[in-house]
Amino acid sequence: MPASNLPNRPSLALLALALSVLLAGCGSGGAQKGGKGPSGPPEVGYIVAQPGAVPVIANLSGRTNAYQTAEVRPQVSGIIRRRLFTEGSYVRAGQTLYEIDPSLYRAAGDEARANLMSAQANAEAARIKADRFKPLAEMQAVSAQEYTDALAQSRQAQAAIAQSRAQLATARINLRFTRVPAPITGRIGRSLFTQGALVTTNQAEPLSVIQKLDPIFVDIRQSSAELLTLRKALAQGDAAPTTANVTLKLEDGTDYGYTGTVEFTEVTVDPGTGTVTLRARFPNPQNLLLPGMFVRTVFAQAISTTAFLVPQRGLARDPRGNATVLIVGPGNKVVQRPVKAERTQGADWVVTDGLAPGDKVIVEGVVKAKPGTAVMPVPAGSPQRITARKGNGATSGPAR
Repeated sequence: MPASNLPNRPSLALLALALSVLLAGCGSGGAQKGGKGPSGPPEVGYIVAQPGAVPVIANLSGRTNAYQTAEVRPQVSGIIRRRLFTEGSYVRAGQTLYEIDPSLYRAAGDEARANLMSAQANAEAARIKADRFKPLAEMQAVSAQEYTDALAQSRQAQAAIAQSRAQLATARINLRFTRVPAPITGRIGRSLFTQGALVTTNQAEPLSVIQKLDPIFVDIRQSSAELLTLRKALAQGDAAPTTANVTLKLEDGTDYGYTGTVEFTEVTVDPGTGTVTLRARFPNPQNLLLPGMFVRTVFAQAISTTAFLVPQRGLARDPRGNATVLIVGPGNKVVQRPVKAERTQGADWVVTDGLAPGDKVIVEGVVKAKPGTAVMPVPAGSPQRITARKGNGATSGPAR
């Protein structure tokens, strides 16, 4: 071959260098592919399930109701002359709210007083007559019948005095009723009758309504089935009673600053809704809560002694929403177990069924723990295991 057709030496050197790098890369990849990683089953962290005292929390809706409610009603008929309060103001028991025209009742009182004076005069004359007839009857100057009649007339006159006194007392009471007082202390609403309106004793509408708002009631509705379950748990010893301190969330989502207590539970079930009413009492010094407001209540009805707390990362749900946990079973093999977890407490699920004391619940490395596979269980929170890898330094064990 002529010298002009031969490749120059620098080109041959570059070609040889490229081939050597390529072969070295292939050899290195093959060696890495054929190497082995950390040997042994994956490491998982577990907690030991133990029952504890877990509050049975109820999160229920409720409506506020006034502590006391009184309708202001007239007890006599007449025309309203004056209204003596400001609508929406704070009134005290006994304070005069309305004045009804007293003219007729004052006249009735004067008439009753005059009738009493007349009865007293008649009684005096009848008494004197009976006293005079008594010695005459003993001397048989008058007949016994005449004396008996005089004595009876004296007693009838005394009875007439008692009747007149009662009529005078009634007239005075009616005259007093022309000034309509506040029956309770509280905040009064709008007046439904104005000055000059005719009111009657048996009218359907009240003149106004007074409500006492401090303290205030919150009526809470709970399903009768939930209440039955709670009572069974208390009867069986699975739960212990506790003082029901109630907290509120207002309509705007903020927390109410005061805590209330449950006063009582209704003894009947509403047939229309299937619920039982629980009544709680709250302080309301600023009158922030008004009757009829919708609120959310949170309170502990009892203390469960058989529930388990499982970190939320250790519980999963299937497509149907059923809760499951992974347990370290015999031979350190993973076992999937269905449980009942209907509520949370802080960062934990409250498991009420499906676990037994001493079960090792996997809460770390859950993604690597497949049911039926062997794992290396360590207590949750343990330092990660360091595994040496030949030829390539040290690496940490699997993250949990």
